[in-house]
Amino acid sequence: MPSELRYWTFNPGRKRVARIGIGFDMHRLVEGRKLVLGGLPIDHPVGLLGHTDADVVLHAVIDAILGAAGLPDIGDLFPDTDPVYKDADSRILVQTAVEKISEAGYRVENVDVIIHAEAPKMSPYKQAMAESVAGMLNCDKRNVSVKAKTNEGLGPVGHGQAIACTAIAMLTRDPK
Repeated sequence: MPSELRYWTFNPGRKRVARIGIGFDMHRLVEGRKLVLGGLPIDHPVGLLGHTDADVVLHAVIDAILGAAGLPDIGDLFPDTDPVYKDADSRILVQTAVEKISEAGYRVENVDVIIHAEAPKMSPYKQAMAESVAGMLNCDKRNVSVKAKTNEGLGPVGHGQAIACTAIAMLTRDPK
């Protein structure tokens, strides 16, 4: 479970609890699937294979926020053995994860996302993805960053066989 960090807010003498979590996801690219990243359709001839819509951005973000709150991971909450989640829209999974962290007393302060992909180029989509993710997390769009990196031709991502994503999130709650 992540350790807690206490920091001063703008209210002198009042501390807030902050927790940080990291998420990662990777899916194989296949024909016959739409590519969805950050809740948005992306123009590409192949898509990601997975039990749900395989949105690696949202899956990494979900694990980051759940981990920061000390809650079970995406696989525990939405198992790929449950037919309910077959082809599920990951935006719905984000909504459930946000409800879980809210019930635990947390709110999302910021999220930083790195998409690992050789193709398609992410530049045209990064701002819209950041806004999409911020809307789902109920946080200011200035507090969500989306970046993209290639793997310089190395591994499944570098060979264009997969797309991966790493996300880090900071949650806060008022002290009890």
